[in-house]
Amino acid sequence: MRSRVRLFIAFSTVGVGAIATTAAAPRRVPSVAARGDSADVAAVVGDFHKALSTGDSARALGLLSDDAIVLESGGLESRSEYRSHHLPEDIKFARAVPSKRGPPQIRIKGSTAWTSGTSTTQGTFNGRPINSVGAESMVLTRENGGWRIRSIHWSSRNRRPPT
Repeated sequence: MRSRVRLFIAFSTVGVGAIATTAAAPRRVPSVAARGDSADVAAVVGDFHKALSTGDSARALGLLSDDAIVLESGGLESRSEYRSHHLPEDIKFARAVPSKRGPPQIRIKGSTAWTSGTSTTQGTFNGRPINSVGAESMVLTRENGGWRIRSIHWSSRNRRPPT
């Protein structure tokens, strides 16, 4: 098995049936006085992770812009490549292994936001123990009244035992 560098350590994707491509509407941005852009950006990132962990591929894809890119395993995938290649395995992994994410750091300039955060993931996947730390960054843009993910970059490594 080829190990993948990823927030969620996963393995080479196996053939999986077609994934729904219905695009979910972007999260609407309420007035800044009511909630604030940072909270809306954090909610989109949280919704994406929730979609993975609940197996909602249509929702996960709906949060990605049409020209989104996903960087993982030393490679770059378009939205359609991600849909057919890593998304099914990411969902399988996220459903099987609990991950605890720290609060994201969010920066916004105009209609562009970028986030960074870390996580710990521990459990068993395909009979293999998982104990890792991960890092994630996302770039989002405001389009059609909501925030959409344009880029995701994940990396992870095995956790080192305390010394």
